[in-house]
Amino acid sequence: MLRAAVATWFGVAMLGQLAFAAYVVGLYGGAALSGQAAHWNRVTPRAWVPGEPVGNLVFASHVAFTVAILLGGLIQLLPPLRRRAPALHRWNGRLYLAAAVVLALGGIAMLLTRGTVGGIAQQAGTAVNGLAILACAALAWRAARAGRTAEHRRWALRLFLCVGGVWFFRIGLMAWLMVFQAPVGFDPTSFSGPFLTVLAFAQFLLPLLVLEGVLRAEAGARPGARRAMAAVVFALAALTALGVAGAVMGMWLPRL
Repeated sequence: MLRAAVATWFGVAMLGQLAFAAYVVGLYGGAALSGQAAHWNRVTPRAWVPGEPVGNLVFASHVAFTVAILLGGLIQLLPPLRRRAPALHRWNGRLYLAAAVVLALGGIAMLLTRGTVGGIAQQAGTAVNGLAILACAALAWRAARAGRTAEHRRWALRLFLCVGGVWFFRIGLMAWLMVFQAPVGFDPTSFSGPFLTVLAFAQFLLPLLVLEGVLRAEAGARPGARRAMAAVVFALAALTALGVAGAVMGMWLPRL
């Protein structure tokens, strides 16, 4: 049951992350190719600032690495690929770790130089998420270098979830709006409020907490505990599907 629950969640997440990657390419790539990079600002304030080529390049690189790391992470977690093409798994893993580091450092740099929507608490959550990416990447790399496969797997899974923080934030927000049918707990105009502050930290801490539960259940928990964990993951798969559907229909498609 637990294995089936995890596979179900991963299948939903894979479709959702592919949809997000397509949205990012369509929105930012399409605007850049048409010579209208200023349209980036309709979604991300100060993404394009005239007269600041370095900052604009940092943002463009951040977007490109976001797409690369979404696709690379999904490839890295496919069990058949790990078994049948171990060399590809290793090289893709190296690229994935490098992209994660660049993505985290670029995100933190943009927070410090250009800021983002929301208050300081939301920005702090995003910054901590970036630091968590760096820590997980370093520990996954160290375990792989030492040949500690089981430990490497655990840190690689944590890295995958931390990297997905920006995606978790979006689907979490849309699931919340679909459940309550109103912006409960935050002001949509200023994009600030207690719910968004909590979500800024929950976007990576909650997935990490669930992962720890799954890893402990896999390690030999009682059958009842494993079934309970499976039920939690099945429920989260349904909630993830709700958030993905809301994001696709209410956020991503309308902006393309």
